[in-house]
Amino acid sequence: MNRTRFDSSSHPLLTKGPHDCTPFLEYIIQDERSYQDYQFSCLPRPLFATHIPCSLLPASVMSSGCKIVYVFRETKDVFVSNWHYMTKLRLKELPSFPIKDAFDLFCKGVSHFGPFWDHVLGYWKASLENPENVIFLTYEDMKKDPVVCVMKLAKFLGKPFSLEEEREGVAQEIIRLCSFQNLSSLEVNQSGLQHFSPHFSVENRHFWRKGQVGDWKNYMTLEMAQQLDEITRQKLAGTSLIETLHVDTIT
Repeated sequence: MNRTRFDSSSHPLLTKGPHDCTPFLEYIIQDERSYQDYQFSCLPRPLFATHIPCSLLPASVMSSGCKIVYVFRETKDVFVSNWHYMTKLRLKELPSFPIKDAFDLFCKGVSHFGPFWDHVLGYWKASLENPENVIFLTYEDMKKDPVVCVMKLAKFLGKPFSLEEEREGVAQEIIRLCSFQNLSSLEVNQSGLQHFSPHFSVENRHFWRKGQVGDWKNYMTLEMAQQLDEITRQKLAGTSLIETLHVDTIT
């Protein structure tokens, strides 16, 4: 969206955390006045992030023609990643939060922003009903073939790559700039702070762990993985999501 305004040596991502470039709406708009003096984005063409379920988005989001990019990640990797993140943010005076306890809650649908499967289904259905404005991508596809995904995303956003840009490798340069390896190594993401509100800040380094597909195998037992796969199959039954979303069935 901003590739004609910045190059790989001047992009805001080099000096600002990703959440400063794509701020979370739910932290900006906490009441009727909280957003009035907020500088919404450091980018000329603003982009925003949100974890809000599709069913809770204002109707104006869809009617405005706003483009929504939804990224799904395999259920077991989502759970493990979230458990690590919440463990890092957990207050020291609180007792430890074993993975088994977190797993039991996750399987029951106790999760930030609602049950995981309801969240996925909401945006998946929206992408079928309104494909011009909602695109459904998977983390695994982005890791497997990032060039194809970036080209697809650019076209969806109405900013397709020109033949000249394709010859010059612009998509590949964007991928290099935005890669986990590059961003996680930057000073701002090693030592900076992300201020979500006057009373809530997170060290930027906590947003970067491994960025790998299948890392759940290092933390979940076979029984836990089988149970979560079965719940995922039940929740997504009757849809094409089982094949689309890389549900990793264990035998």
